[in-house]
Amino acid sequence: MSEIFSTVAVFQYSAEAQIIKGRLQAEGIETFLADNHTIDTDPLVSNAIGGVKLKVHKRNQEQALQVLGSINKYSVDDDGEQISCPKCHGKKVELFSNMKGLQFFFFLSLSFLIYVLPMRIKRDYYCATCNHKFKFK
Repeated sequence: MSEIFSTVAVFQYSAEAQIIKGRLQAEGIETFLADNHTIDTDPLVSNAIGGVKLKVHKRNQEQALQVLGSINKYSVDDDGEQISCPKCHGKKVELFSNMKGLQFFFFLSLSFLIYVLPMRIKRDYYCATCNHKFKFK
């Protein structure tokens, strides 16, 4: 008897898929990933093959979508409280890496020379409500 599976989420990299997979499994939902080994081998093919697919049994699809909907996709502080924008006090705040400037170029060049990852990447926050960029302390 063949099982019918449903794709409930797609991720660019397998690390984020593994985190969400763990969350679903903690809720008792049996899951598996498709194409994660291919993308782990060559991350550049992620867009070409449609990313890492998180699949669940068809009978668990609604429950999985409810769990996915409950996950907060916006940034939280160290205490788990949602970060708010200092300008508009909106709650739709996302973290992004700011990789520009002479300092970043210097560290990136140095990292290629000594074969390590960049040591200095600026991280800023972005409010999706008012488009304000800011730093969070």
